[in-house]
Amino acid sequence: MQVSVEATQGLEKRMTVELPAEKIEGEVKKRLQSMQPKLKLKGFRPGKVPMSVVEKQYSSQVRQEVTNDVISSSFYEAVANENLKPAGMPKIEDQEATDSNLKYTAVFEVYPEIELNDVSELKIEKVTAEITESDIDDMVEKLRKQRTEWKTVDRAAENGDKVTCDYKGTVDGESFAGGEGTDLPVVIGSNGMIDGFEDALLGATVGQTVEMDLKFPENYQSEDVAGKDVHFTVTVKSIEEPILPEVDDEFVKAFGVEEGGVEAFRAELKSNMERELEKTVKNKVKDVVMDALLAANDIEIPRSMIEQESARVAEQMNEQVKQMNPNMPAGMQQFKAEHFEDQGKRRVALGLLLSELIKANDIKASADKVRAEIDKIAASYHDPKEVVAWYYQDKNRLAEVESMVLEDQVVDWILDNAQVTDNMTTFEEIMKDSR
Repeated sequence: MQVSVEATQGLEKRMTVELPAEKIEGEVKKRLQSMQPKLKLKGFRPGKVPMSVVEKQYSSQVRQEVTNDVISSSFYEAVANENLKPAGMPKIEDQEATDSNLKYTAVFEVYPEIELNDVSELKIEKVTAEITESDIDDMVEKLRKQRTEWKTVDRAAENGDKVTCDYKGTVDGESFAGGEGTDLPVVIGSNGMIDGFEDALLGATVGQTVEMDLKFPENYQSEDVAGKDVHFTVTVKSIEEPILPEVDDEFVKAFGVEEGGVEAFRAELKSNMERELEKTVKNKVKDVVMDALLAANDIEIPRSMIEQESARVAEQMNEQVKQMNPNMPAGMQQFKAEHFEDQGKRRVALGLLLSELIKANDIKASADKVRAEIDKIAASYHDPKEVVAWYYQDKNRLAEVESMVLEDQVVDWILDNAQVTDNMTTFEEIMKDSR
């Protein structure tokens, strides 16, 4: 086998392979001979078809199969001999067969050579926070507002009131799609409408018509009116004020707290908030670590890997859309791979860098941490033991958890070796950024 390799552009290689024809012919003859005893052809007894007939009927098909198999096996043998690491499948070009040899060219990309920069030079800011009594008060207030009841009032509209109204909007004197409606509930101060709409209702009374001259934001969902001036004529039909429930034993029972009253309720809230804070901080720190790793290591990425990963993300997103919209017409694709190219590129780059980091520092998933993670997952199910067994009975399922644990261990390793500074902030700030 003769092999020559040409570097084209970036990580792409053109490898030409030349093989002696007898490698093909010998295998073709062998396969045809193995077929003969099993063949059943009209006019011949089973297994008694003459070899000349077998060759005439099947040699072309078998030769193509053998050629494909030989190209595949010789490609991997050649890249191994040349110390190349293909990224993705090769594209076979210029295939040429003669009586003396088989020649083809394989075009493919290779994995980049990665030399990681010193992790100790990374500067990472680690956010952290503590749950305060004020944070718990804010959470209680949010839960009260979720159970708001509305009472009709006979007065002018105030901030926080729910105003039900009919409206008609025009742009340049013309009506537009979605610009007219009845019985629209507007909570003043909720920022649920475009700028100025809610403020214009302050002081309005039932039966009053309010004229508004406003402007749609540039990024408004309807492109037809985005950024344009709009005139609304709004008629107030009713005004209601919010009535919030008292925080007492009856209130906390609605959240499953049967004993211990408000004190037990606040303690449970704090526990839930701490779990949510821990999860959010962990994800934020991981993102910061990954950003720092990417910024410190600018690597060339195989285009084929980016395309594959982008397509995988698009497929996942389309599947989610399909689950949320089961009646969506079959074959209707909401997202395409090119929509997720940046995300695909980031995933591939991080995968390559983390793989190199794991190999260079011999980082392995801790069996104890894997078990702890599975126990945590299983704890939310009716029969945790059954869930634990379910994970350990399947190597693929177990590998998914091992991969998660390994990634967490890599993040911890980087934090142990990088220059880390703590940034103390508030629960509200951390959770606001994550929404």
